[in-house]
Amino acid sequence: MREKINLLHVEDDMDIQEITKLSLDLNNRFEMVQCSGGEEALSIAANYRPDVLLLDVMMPFMSGEVLLEKLRQLNGYADIPVIFMTARAQEAEKDVLIAAGAAKVIVKPFDPMTLGDQIIEVLKGQLS
Repeated sequence: MREKINLLHVEDDMDIQEITKLSLDLNNRFEMVQCSGGEEALSIAANYRPDVLLLDVMMPFMSGEVLLEKLRQLNGYADIPVIFMTARAQEAEKDVLIAAGAAKVIVKPFDPMTLGDQIIEVLKGQLS
């Protein structure tokens, strides 16, 4: 796996953005761009090609699922692995996200000490 992993994180809660940043800084493998919502993410996506998408599910104006549909239409985004983060912990809700294309669903509150390892596990064999 290559040295640095480029990650696009979309999360409307600033506290969770900060916890995620601190968590992934512990791992020292991630170069992260963070956005507060879907429109901002779509704007950044025009010039940024991440290795993985880390998307909140419940956001105002555009859900993570709708954002993923829009990102998948952009050049270079069709096969980027996506991990959804959600407070919805029911198996049926997780199944819906997996069916929408998620490689993994991380339930909030998440363990900041293991977040980086969970993301790397999803990417094993995909980055060289």
